[in-house]
Amino acid sequence: MPLITVDYTDRLAGSFDRRGFGLALNRLTVKLLDAKPAGCKTRFRRTEEAVVGADAETFALVVVEVAVFPGRSAEAKAALGEAVLEALPGYLGAGAGPVQAAVHVAELDHLSYRSATLGG
Repeated sequence: MPLITVDYTDRLAGSFDRRGFGLALNRLTVKLLDAKPAGCKTRFRRTEEAVVGADAETFALVVVEVAVFPGRSAEAKAALGEAVLEALPGYLGAGAGPVQAAVHVAELDHLSYRSATLGG
């Protein structure tokens, strides 16, 4: 566990190194939140459209949600958010243009969360 979701706008689809960023996210989560490597689950969701701000400038958008079990300090969660924002530009590609990015690290209710490896 953690459960990581990365939403990104369609404009980034051709240039965003999602696999590389996902692996980097998992490593950062292990390092900064003491997560178990095998428990990191990162998924990407492509968003067709997003609107940022109230003017005509068009931004791409990347929003990273990290859900973890309780027990991590506010400082550790903030450090992960900063590290994610610092790492992200290296995976966006040269033609990304202006990108707004946000990271939210939240706690999951450990009593209601379940995970399993199925098949194989």
